[in-house]
Amino acid sequence: LTVDTPRLGRREADIKNRFTLPPNLTLKNFEGLDLGKMDKADDSGLASYVAGQIDRSLSWKDVKWLQTITSLPILVKGVLTAEDGRLAVQNGAAGIIVSNHGARQLDYVPATIMALEEVVKAVQGRIPVFLDGGVRRGTDVFKALALGASGIFIGRPVVFSLAAEGEAGVRKVLQMLRDEFELTMALSGCRSLQEITRDHIMTDWDAPRYPHFAPRL
Repeated sequence: LTVDTPRLGRREADIKNRFTLPPNLTLKNFEGLDLGKMDKADDSGLASYVAGQIDRSLSWKDVKWLQTITSLPILVKGVLTAEDGRLAVQNGAAGIIVSNHGARQLDYVPATIMALEEVVKAVQGRIPVFLDGGVRRGTDVFKALALGASGIFIGRPVVFSLAAEGEAGVRKVLQMLRDEFELTMALSGCRSLQEITRDHIMTDWDAPRYPHFAPRL
């Protein structure tokens, strides 16, 4: 459940590049469902359809309501603070995805890797906390796990590689991430995921605790 889009942000890069969705674009995974007039619009009906799904009145009560109509686990995506992390737990979320929508929704939001540890500490292990945004190398995966993430999600690397080389491109990117991650583990002395700890990394806010010559990951 994405919670950081009560309104669509002003996506200046799209405006500058005059980006619009092409005509006749549809939702492949939703074929056969009644999506209104999405397929009959002159422009991309997908754009107007997605805009129509935005509900500014959503609140934590809606998480409770969703639990009454589905047996699926509900993960709340878009959490960046300890307060919202605790609220997610209190309202029955099965998990949290620390995400900032690529900073396209609100400029100057913190990077997800910077917000991750605060959220992890707030939920105290009661539900898993995942991370997305900015994961481009296997070292990024290692950092997220060291800061307490249960796992990570990636978006653009998969989308870009799919556009470039199809399925083979996606497989290549995922294998690159895996290889880089395994190498980072080995060079950090970690034989398993369980051995990756907070002690393996140093963040900018840790700097006063370490000599200036200490290596960083």
